[in-house]
Amino acid sequence: MKLEQEVASTQELLLRHIEREPGVRYRELMRLTGLANGVLTYHLAALERASLIKVDRKSRTTRYYPVNIPEKELQLLGYVRHGPVREIISFILQRDMCTFNEIVEHTKKAPSTVSSHLKRLRNAGILNVRYGEYQLYSLIDKDLVADVLSKYRASFVDRVIDNYVEILDEL
Repeated sequence: MKLEQEVASTQELLLRHIEREPGVRYRELMRLTGLANGVLTYHLAALERASLIKVDRKSRTTRYYPVNIPEKELQLLGYVRHGPVREIISFILQRDMCTFNEIVEHTKKAPSTVSSHLKRLRNAGILNVRYGEYQLYSLIDKDLVADVLSKYRASFVDRVIDNYVEILDEL
């Protein structure tokens, strides 16, 4: 009986974290929960088998989502969880259309880094590119992007604050 309660308690803890931070990665869940690698793997597999979470496995990245998130939001969340990508997407959302150089200037990232992010966003169907004298980048579904950024904003902010506090604690 006690073991069943521990299992249920651990799985409830995981569900709360996944609900609070949709698109959370495995390593981040490990850090947030303090669970050992094998224990975390066991419980996540059990939650997935029971269809209590959605799992998005891409090359070298696994993200966990609550089951109630629509597929379109799920795909976009995987990208906007990454700060530099979120910054690029937010910039394009504010400007409607912008050039590669404007994005590089705004983000202060290396052109190769920005180019890599833009290519991934374009391949995912999030960005559109209009070719002419300049390549103009725009969002394919501005309403969806604005909705996702607004709806899940708190989970992005909490994570930044948590990372900042963790750095201060280590000093």
